[in-house]
Amino acid sequence: MTNLSLLQKLSKRGTDFLGSTYPIIGGAMASISNHTWVAAMVNGGAFAFLSCGFLNPEQLEKEITLTQQKTDKSFGVNLIILHPQIMELIDVCIRKRVSHVILASGVPTKEMIQRLKEGGVKVMTFAPTAAIGKRLIRNGIDALVIEGNESGGHIGPVSTIVLMQEVMPYIQDVPVFVAGGIGTGEMIASCLMLGAAGCQMGTSFICIKECEVHDAFKKAYIKASSRNAVPTVQMSPNFPVIPVRSLYNKAHELFSKHQLDVIRDYEKECLTIEEARTKIETFWTGALKRAVFEGDVENGSVMAGQIVGLVKQESTAKEVIDNLVQETEQALEAMKARLYEG
Repeated sequence: MTNLSLLQKLSKRGTDFLGSTYPIIGGAMASISNHTWVAAMVNGGAFAFLSCGFLNPEQLEKEITLTQQKTDKSFGVNLIILHPQIMELIDVCIRKRVSHVILASGVPTKEMIQRLKEGGVKVMTFAPTAAIGKRLIRNGIDALVIEGNESGGHIGPVSTIVLMQEVMPYIQDVPVFVAGGIGTGEMIASCLMLGAAGCQMGTSFICIKECEVHDAFKKAYIKASSRNAVPTVQMSPNFPVIPVRSLYNKAHELFSKHQLDVIRDYEKECLTIEEARTKIETFWTGALKRAVFEGDVENGSVMAGQIVGLVKQESTAKEVIDNLVQETEQALEAMKARLYEG
């Protein structure tokens, strides 16, 4: 059995489900995963999700159309469950014959899942625990992603390696893809050997030439070490903050100070608790776009996963994907040799 055969065997469930050559998913990144990025990813043999974010139905339809004009390969759309027009966005995906939709930022309703499946769309979502994953499967979900807190952007409390142990042994009804802290073929090979259908990655694909972010944003990635990607800090248990992992910069310091200032105003009865919480939450409004499109990597939010330290240069999507595949094949060969040595 050749290395490629072994890779094909271990990844067959994932690639059959995705309709891609390789078991690699480019995860949706808000304001970044547009039609140019998605087309480059899928044309390079991976799978990728177009980020809807808070686009309206007309804007999403335009992005899907532009993507379809650049590729004839399958790709998905990431929809935010809390979007006020979520059902209209679902109808856009069905009408445009999108093959996959991943429902993010919450637990999708049965109605959302059923509408997509009736429209011929494969439905995915994130599972933070095995129990929630099993419930989602009963509700009709076709595949799951488990994402550890090593990832960039909004993160949960549990690491990838722990989630894999908590979830994967107990969920085998549907493909399970692993995300968070994955940046090499060696790690992809390890996940496949442990039963993953494939791996979702984001940070590794920021510095591809087809990614339309500001040069300063890419330079910040290339310069950063893994320890620079840290979660935002919550200053009070009474004012909860969903942690966001990004490169440490001036904005992190300002956010901590902002929280303390707001808390003091609340304690002085200048703000209600609802007003104070809202004021804290809106601090980061527009911060990602400031960094991504304006290049303000000091005052903006430079979201990045911990594997950012492995990103050392700008390459094309195909070059990054081909290198990951080669590394995966070599890692599987080494694993096989160790099993049969002597």
